[in-house]
Amino acid sequence: MSPKGRPEGESAPKRVSAKGSLASSALATGARALRGFAILEALVTIVLLSFGILGLVGLQAKMQAAEMESYQRSQALLLLEDMAARLNTNRAVAADYVTATPVGTGGTEPADCSAKAVGYERDLCEWSNALKGSAETLGGNAVGTLIGGRGCIEEIAGAVPPRYQIVVTWQGLHQSRAPDIACATGAYGNEALGLRRAVAKVVAIADLTP
Repeated sequence: MSPKGRPEGESAPKRVSAKGSLASSALATGARALRGFAILEALVTIVLLSFGILGLVGLQAKMQAAEMESYQRSQALLLLEDMAARLNTNRAVAADYVTATPVGTGGTEPADCSAKAVGYERDLCEWSNALKGSAETLGGNAVGTLIGGRGCIEEIAGAVPPRYQIVVTWQGLHQSRAPDIACATGAYGNEALGLRRAVAKVVAIADLTP
């Protein structure tokens, strides 16, 4: 037996000093704090990325709307030139092309214009169907060209030589200033919303009689 009552060869138990205990506790606390900061940084990064992705989605939606607006305007101009060519071809009966109400969407023209007499009747029927988007179909429905495409032809009073204004209207995708042209007014909801779009062309019918 040793003088301190322990068997020979048995070492005394190690004592952990107060300073060592405090140091270990501080290290553990520091590690937890670092883990907390790492989680906080990750959350902040996720939030910032989310805002960035939402911004990109919004920008893409605006770009698509702008592309659609541009496409519809280009199609409206093609339809405008189509009727102008028809009107010039039959200038002798130009007055018969005048429409009392807009043709196209909501119109009563048949889908098959073959029964219409060749001339202004068939021209107006085919133009009406083109405004409805008959050039492209999906599931039996016309989906080509314009949203709510409509057209008007009116004679400009007192014009010499006679002049006719051809108008194509359609529905835009965002609010804007409503056009001053009266064709299809109110057909696209409240005019204050500015959803109605319009392009116009004036055709002069010269007297070519010798």
